[in-house]
Amino acid sequence: MTYKILAINPGSTSTKIAVFENDRELVSETFRHSAGELAPYARITDQYEFRRECIENWLQEHGYTISDLDAVVGRGGLLRPIPGGTYEVTDEMMAELKENKRGEHASNLGGLIAWAIGKQVGIPAYIVDPVVVDEMQPVARVSGSPDLERISIFHALNQKAVARKAAADLGKPYRELNLIVVHLGGGISVGSHSRGKVIDVNNALNGDGPFSPERAGGVPAGQLISLCYSGKYTEEELKKRLVGQGGMVAYLHTNNMLDVEKWYEKGDKEARFYHDAMCYQVCKEIGQCAVVLKGDVDAIIVTGGIAYNPYMVADIKAYVDWIAPVMVYPGEEELSALAAGAYRVLSGEEAANSY
Repeated sequence: MTYKILAINPGSTSTKIAVFENDRELVSETFRHSAGELAPYARITDQYEFRRECIENWLQEHGYTISDLDAVVGRGGLLRPIPGGTYEVTDEMMAELKENKRGEHASNLGGLIAWAIGKQVGIPAYIVDPVVVDEMQPVARVSGSPDLERISIFHALNQKAVARKAAADLGKPYRELNLIVVHLGGGISVGSHSRGKVIDVNNALNGDGPFSPERAGGVPAGQLISLCYSGKYTEEELKKRLVGQGGMVAYLHTNNMLDVEKWYEKGDKEARFYHDAMCYQVCKEIGQCAVVLKGDVDAIIVTGGIAYNPYMVADIKAYVDWIAPVMVYPGEEELSALAAGAYRVLSGEEAANSY
């Protein structure tokens, strides 16, 4: 049986959409939203009706109606910590996303838009593997201070999707493998996948792990406290120095790793130094994940936009391929991952989870 699935991936100034037949993409589009278009909306989640109309108009232009669809799936947002999987959008989830109860982020729009489109014709709306997927083992939550528990915020959608893809390439079920998955993007997350669950991962948003193109990652705690009380920065300014103005932005004044790659090729010593430093930190994190898995690692998977960088990938392999074979899946096919999650439910391969 075939199913038509609309997948929606909202960003801060863009909306990526695609129509799939089962897990095969039929047509896709990326809407770029100008500052003027978004200015009337006080909060990101207030934009969901505007973005919904853009999507519905696009469907009509391409000869589709909502009635042609069997399901709508959106990227999951900042919800309470939940295990990985596909979740049907419920009234409780809608309320949390609308209220930005656990934080404001563009991904909150995914469930809202999917629900608004699906309810018109009574088809299910889903989210898949949101950033708050939490499968961490209890010992991984301990930070050393009862006031500061380690939390799970990472690129769950892409990590889980490429883990399944690698498992298929290895000819084994994901739930039977131990994998280390490295997502290299604007943020960097490195996860220990044990038998289908991410039992440990760095907080890739604003907590720990390697620095990235625009995030500081784990920084020396004592020095950070001193900086907080130095009077040099406001609280908001410090937060921006950790997320948005950290990492490569702080060192090289760019978050574009293509620029860094070009400078690296030209022999720019500063660019090479910080490029190598980021790689060094990524590989240290991989080593920690290998310890979490007690050395029983079937493969190390490198994914995300920076996985297109041949120098970064070659250096990672040089550091860690003694641990396990390194498999590379560049980019992040989030729309495909969303559609695949919905299709697994529609085809009966797995059941939708309840939120």
